[in-house]
Amino acid sequence: MTAPIAVRRLPAGIYGAGYAEAFADLCRRAEAPNLHMAPAAVAAALSFGISANDVVVLAAQEEGDDRLLGLWALRRTRNLNSGFAPVLAAPLVSLYEVSSAPVLDREHARDAAAALILAIVEAPDLPKVLKLPLLPMAGSVFTAFEAALVATSSSIATFERWQRPMLIPEAGDDAERYLRRALGQGYKKRMQQHRQLEKAGTLSYQRHRGADAIAALEDFLALEAAGWKGRGGTALASLADDGAYIRKIVGNFAATDAIRVDLLRLDGRPIAGGLLLDFPGQSHFLKIAYDEGHARLSPGRALAIEMLRADFAAGRPFRLDSGAGDKVDPSAYPWGERQEMANAIVALADSSTALPRLAAAARMRLRGWRDRSPR
Repeated sequence: MTAPIAVRRLPAGIYGAGYAEAFADLCRRAEAPNLHMAPAAVAAALSFGISANDVVVLAAQEEGDDRLLGLWALRRTRNLNSGFAPVLAAPLVSLYEVSSAPVLDREHARDAAAALILAIVEAPDLPKVLKLPLLPMAGSVFTAFEAALVATSSSIATFERWQRPMLIPEAGDDAERYLRRALGQGYKKRMQQHRQLEKAGTLSYQRHRGADAIAALEDFLALEAAGWKGRGGTALASLADDGAYIRKIVGNFAATDAIRVDLLRLDGRPIAGGLLLDFPGQSHFLKIAYDEGHARLSPGRALAIEMLRADFAAGRPFRLDSGAGDKVDPSAYPWGERQEMANAIVALADSSTALPRLAAAARMRLRGWRDRSPR
């Protein structure tokens, strides 16, 4: 008989500074590691101006055991997006299409999820409404989460759903076999583009980790700023707070070798770059940028193909989350798998979600009007 699972709340500062090893160990035991719940991410969020008092870190553990069985970092907030009702929201910083799901030990997922939800329900000082944009709607984590909601008479409402491209190889795959399956009828055309890019000059691909990632980030930021995001003022280099935050993220994750900057260079000059959170077996795209002067040859897709080839060449199990939002065309990526995502609002223990749901419905309507407006 296993010991019961207890949940304790960790101060944001203590968790951000001292739980890197415990979190990494949990990720190795999790089916879906969510690196946005890592201590490095929480520490970066505090530097972004989020108050430590608003951060709620819930750690599920068996009594008498220091191993984490579940981890969820949420933020107490009340703003326009919540209908000015108090909610617990994840992720802490809602940038870069990050996941809002908890991290659960695969062998204890149902019990850990139940313990985390019950801890929120029973805490007198915590809101009983969860705002969870970018929630994966399939897999063992969602199954465990859904069971916990049923057990606590809680309900979930979704407002936007989409299919996010993923890379999840099958047993026996190599790069060529995977690309043929993922690209389907477009395989010949896409690979012709790739060969044309290879003929345009000396094409080189390199992954930068640790201190090299911190230096390579500047090349990535310059590449992004040179394109339409720079002209529109939305590039990271144009946004002081966002730029400082991403540098903090990169610095924090570099300290635990959990970030990389991948650059594709043509004749030594970057033409595509990817910024990824990276853990053995699992990577997550934060940002991608490419040189618009080579758009005809799809340098962003070329970067993804070289990344895929490098992962297969390493000969270890891996999966990659594209981090693509609901407005991104999945065919833009050479990754064939799909994960259903949703923006969700959860009412714990029959709580009222009228105001957050009204705000979500209004947001959807405004987005619809914007998308139909002539440009």
